Order: sequence, then C-alpha cells, then structure tokens
Amino acid sequence: MKKKIHIYTDGSSKGNPGIGGYGVFIEIFYKNYYKKIIISEGFRFTTNNRMELLAVIIGLEKIKKKNIIVFTDSKYIVNTIQKGWIYKWKKDNFLNKKNVDLWKRLLNVFDKRFIFFHWIKSHNNHYINDYCDRLSIAASKNILLKIDYTYEKQNYKDKNI
Repeated sequence: MKKKIHIYTDGSSKGNPGIGGYGVFIEIFYKNYYKKIIISEGFRFTTNNRMELLAVIIGLEKIKKKNIIVFTDSKYIVNTIQKGWIYKWKKDNFLNKKNVDLWKRLLNVFDKRFIFFHWIKSHNNHYINDYCDRLSIAASKNILLKIDYTYEKQNYKDKNI
C-alpha cells in the first residue's frame, strides 16, 4: 500500500485586506499508520486569497512525498491549477496578476510532484474543511500576528503600518 496524503486547507481575512489567517490539516495514511499534522498562523494585514494560497503552500512544503491530494474551498486556486492558467501567467511573467510571490512559491513545490486539487464547497458541513476554517479564524485572533511583508510593501509603500 502506498502512502496516502491528504492536505485540507482554508484561509480567511476579516476585511479584504485585513487581519487574516490560514489553517492546514494534513492526514498521512500508511498501512496501520495514521498521522495528522495541524498548522495555523495569523497575519496582521493580508487578503483572503493570500491566506488561501499560503495554506496550500505551507501544507505542500511540510510534505516531501510526490503524490498528494489537496482539498480546498478556493476556486481561485483550483481553477488556476486545473485550467492551466498558472502556466500562461508564468509565461507572461505574471503580468497584472496579484499574489505573484505566492504563485511562484506554489509553483516551486507543485512542479516537483503529482498533486491533485479537489474543490470542496465551503461551509457545507465538511468536518475537516470546517475545522480548517475555524483554525484560520482563530489564528487571525492571536495577540501576536505575523507580518505579510511582501503584501504590505507592495500595497502600502507610502504608509507606515
């Protein structure tokens, strides 16, 4: 039996932009072995799409295996990958695209593996997706929030945040 790896992700922000967070739930199945890994972080100023993307990236960076199924409620991510838009964007040097730093980071881990993206309808009683949603919201409420330097630098050059 091959190892089966499922990565469930979600991201959120209160305001868009605003404070945000992501949640990742990783399941590893192998014979009689089961392991779960839970990761979440909050950011002081970001967007929902950045948190959705970062959740997927962090989950993939955590796992070194080649065959992975990623479950996400982000059509932004699923459509970009499954419809091949990401490669057109890359060819066009991501001209006029948002979150270029994260798309490049995703490509870094994506191109080295076989990854299947599966869309899940959000807030539809999928217990792990709902759990990731709660993780992302809880992370955004932490007292110490991380700084999304790339986003803040690109969008607030003239402001001291």
